[in-house]
Amino acid sequence: MKKTIMIIGGGLLQTPAVQAAKKMGHQVVVTDYNPNALGMKYADIPIVMSTRDIEGSVRAAKTQNEITPIHAVLTVGTDASMTVAAVANALGLPGIKFDDAEASTNKLKMRMRFTAHNVPCPNFLPVWSLSDAKKACKLLSFPLVLKPTDNMGARGVMRIDNRTQIADAFKFAKAASPSGELIIEEFMDGPELSIDAVVYKGEISITGVADRIIERAPYFVETGHTMPSQLSEDLQHAACEVMKKGIRALGIDNGCAKGDIKLTPHGPMIGELAARLSGGFMSAYTYPLSSGVDLIRTAIEIALGQEPGNLEPLHHRVAIERAIITRPGIVRRVNGIEEALKIPGIVEIFINVKPGDRVLEPRSNVEKSGHIIAVAGTLVEAEEAVRRCHDVLSIEVFEEAELSMEVIRVAARERFKKSCYACKTCDGRDCPTGVPGMGGAGTGASFRRNSEAFQGYKINTRIIHAVTSPDTSTSFFGTPLTLPVMAAPITGSVTNMGGAMDELEYNRAVVQGCMEAGTIAFVGDGATPDKYKIGLQALAEAQGAGVPIFKPRADNREIMLRIDAAERVNAVAVGMDIDAVVFKTMTMKNQAVGPKSPSDLKELIGSTRAPFILKGIMTVRDAVLAVESGAHGIVISNHGGRVLDEMAGTMDVIEEIVREVRGRIRIMIDGGFRTGVDVLKALALGADYVLIGRPVAIAAVGMGSRGVSFYLNGLKRELEQAMILTGCERITEIPGEVVRRLGERPLTTV
Repeated sequence: MKKTIMIIGGGLLQTPAVQAAKKMGHQVVVTDYNPNALGMKYADIPIVMSTRDIEGSVRAAKTQNEITPIHAVLTVGTDASMTVAAVANALGLPGIKFDDAEASTNKLKMRMRFTAHNVPCPNFLPVWSLSDAKKACKLLSFPLVLKPTDNMGARGVMRIDNRTQIADAFKFAKAASPSGELIIEEFMDGPELSIDAVVYKGEISITGVADRIIERAPYFVETGHTMPSQLSEDLQHAACEVMKKGIRALGIDNGCAKGDIKLTPHGPMIGELAARLSGGFMSAYTYPLSSGVDLIRTAIEIALGQEPGNLEPLHHRVAIERAIITRPGIVRRVNGIEEALKIPGIVEIFINVKPGDRVLEPRSNVEKSGHIIAVAGTLVEAEEAVRRCHDVLSIEVFEEAELSMEVIRVAARERFKKSCYACKTCDGRDCPTGVPGMGGAGTGASFRRNSEAFQGYKINTRIIHAVTSPDTSTSFFGTPLTLPVMAAPITGSVTNMGGAMDELEYNRAVVQGCMEAGTIAFVGDGATPDKYKIGLQALAEAQGAGVPIFKPRADNREIMLRIDAAERVNAVAVGMDIDAVVFKTMTMKNQAVGPKSPSDLKELIGSTRAPFILKGIMTVRDAVLAVESGAHGIVISNHGGRVLDEMAGTMDVIEEIVREVRGRIRIMIDGGFRTGVDVLKALALGADYVLIGRPVAIAAVGMGSRGVSFYLNGLKRELEQAMILTGCERITEIPGEVVRRLGERPLTTV
């Protein structure tokens, strides 16, 4: 009979549970704060809800239960036992008491339970302040371990060998604790086992027993595990008996348990014990590979109140997980995955990093670059498979000092998958795509013309002066900028960029990268009706440091709804790309757009307290009408050559527009800007600011926010050099005479 299973968490480690439930023929509800989490994509009913939000999860479960009765709730591999218990208790489902789940999650309450029930564990004391930690070090014996009571994955866990290390350990642990509550305990020496168990009506069945490999002292980083344990049967049996005592002490009488047991010189002691199956790829991968038993299926059966099926191993093989750890730096590319997966014994390879990510020396289990899962008849054979895997698999990393635009372009080219070649000279001549894509409309002549128009202007140097440190700073409607350059709005990471980045990931990279460089970003609307919310979310996370530009939807009320949302995130300004009236992607999504009359514009501008910007102005006529309609700024733009073939370049029309409206409105310009010299030309001709699109997008795709800030900082240095060579001390003091206008401008070659 088809039932509904609720799984708390939709990450990589919970996804096998989602897939197992669906394979069993059940309907699956998945909750996760990340709507793009892997498990959410497999869910029948995805619910955006943090696994830590206990009250919210209960409300969501009750609401869903009224629509589709929920028959079971569980989690795997994450500390969401309290949420699981709260939902189970609220809906009357099989599970454990909330207090017991709390004791299974909070390390201090766990130790108190163990002490009360004579379960072997180290001596410990609670810690809230540095003073507490110092006092505890006088009462307990070194070496000690300080850690948060309320986090997992070895986050914030550090060994202390003497008093000089207390302050650093306290700072490290405190930063990783959501509540600030810490625990200090005596270090347990000896090998460590990771043990899974299932419990049905109080009967405990030990399933997998694995050897944990913990390294990177003074931190506790699990660099792998081996299933089954290679230790003697006697040692394993002793550890399992202590595990059972811990399970009973915590009141886990129906469900699953995962324990980390240390085999100390004084006998087995419990490091941690959680009311769930293990993470670290053990319950979902190495145990089934080693034994042939589907442990997650068993967990689902117990959560449904059913007696678990056969737990006897069907075969005996050695399955191992080994971490991939690279040297610190920035990821350039990942190579050899397909070849590595062909190696006999290699089952899965999980890569946690992508080009542009910064890799650090791991200090917890969540900072590793990846994982390799292998299986063989013996441990020697499994480890040999992993060794061969490392020979062909590589994560290229370079130091930040090595970062360059060429490195960024290489990384971007790989992620774009031919939707953009990330050319060294981004002028449209070799662009592989039109619209949708990163190219231009029609033949691409308008895209190319933007770059070609710059050739009509050359620089007159002025080098007899005293300017040595030019000031590139300015302000934008009260927001200080370190340079008069902002990111142009670009949307459609899937439609236009071949899925190179998630839409929110792209917006975050651009907004954060601009902030790091001391400027702000314009974010786009997009053809999908709700896409504007993604840009606004990125701005909200940056306290509104940016400008959303909305499409000219036929119904002004749709635009005003978006403007209102922008005001709520405290956007610096708002605007509309008025030239998107016939934009191809809007037509593809059946979104009604249209021109705006002066009265339409006045209605929109009058609806907001924020400065209003009109983007897409290419004639004196439209510039004047923008002023008369009350706009606060215009962007001279042909939409990157993406709305109409055979348009003039923006630098072709800047002078006539500036002559007519300068001083009456802020003047911005985009289209083909690539270097600091390009920016200088526009400023000399009367622009107040420059917007740059494609190069920022390439930087974001290549190296995320770091790539964006690197590009913009380089642009600032180029502008400073150009200002020195033209004798300009401040942005506002760049005269038109530093630009030489050539007679005949080059014709477009199609």
